Amino acid sequence: MSPSTQLPDWPTDDSVGSSATDHDESPYVERSRADWAELAATTPMTITDETLARLRGVHDPTSLNEVAEVYLPLTRLLSMYVHHTGELHHASNDFLGLSVRRTPFVIGVAGSVAVGKSTTARVLRELLASWPEHPRVSLVTTDGFLWPNAELERRGLLHRKGFPESYDRRALLRFVMDVKSGKRHVEAPVYSHLSYDILPDEKVVVDQPDIMIIEGLNVLQPARVRADGTSGLTVSDFFDFSVYVDASPDDVKSWYIERFFRLRETAFRDPRSYFTRYATLDEGEARATATRLWDTINGPNLMTNIRPTRGRATAILRKAADHRVRWVRIRKI
Repeated sequence: MSPSTQLPDWPTDDSVGSSATDHDESPYVERSRADWAELAATTPMTITDETLARLRGVHDPTSLNEVAEVYLPLTRLLSMYVHHTGELHHASNDFLGLSVRRTPFVIGVAGSVAVGKSTTARVLRELLASWPEHPRVSLVTTDGFLWPNAELERRGLLHRKGFPESYDRRALLRFVMDVKSGKRHVEAPVYSHLSYDILPDEKVVVDQPDIMIIEGLNVLQPARVRADGTSGLTVSDFFDFSVYVDASPDDVKSWYIERFFRLRETAFRDPRSYFTRYATLDEGEARATATRLWDTINGPNLMTNIRPTRGRATAILRKAADHRVRWVRIRKI
């Protein structure tokens, strides 16, 4: 079964206000930007301009106002989820006569290339770590679980990097299961966007955090169905909360091309970069190249694999053409 047949899809235009998503038949509650911002009016801001500049991705215009009006309310809600999940853990221990240590609260962050999900994940980590109830917050991206380029070439998948089959899904699942099980010193591979490959001698270590954020294109993918009709576990089975960063595909394509131009003037000029050949392209060639890469790789991956998983998220942040979050949908409990 494909991801798009798992759950119904809901409207994703930029309309706000009294919408169908507030009706009983929808699994989501929708709030406009203004209504959502009011939910954290008294929550102190813990991110400075300097910190935000470090957290933002390439060509990402996220402002402190965006953090205050969108991400502060979200972290306040997340903290409630963390707190009440802890209460449930204690109640379950009491009921079962156990003394099992509480395991990390796991958050998944999904969305397209160039939509800003990496900035979202980093901002959430920074804000959540400022809450005294859960100061230890770790962030791991699924890029580290891509197959190395040599293996992708062997499998004929180098041109499909970022598609579900380009990841070592078993290793990613083992990693999330180990973290969720409460194991100490769980290692994850490290990916370099400069060399466009896995760094074989580097690892990131996760050691029983209070909260674990897993960010990636396909983290909300459902389990694959086997030939006999059964299915196993998938990464999202271990999420306590998930966020999908959404936008019009046309807007995301535009942002991708803009980001390509920015990288052409910066990272692509590094002689160590895998993409140094793009640094010397003139404007017309650069636009044609970025458009081709979107139309043949990133766009199809978004429409076929990523966007269909949106309905699996706990929260959907919908961005407008100016990158600002226009409305928020939260799944009903």
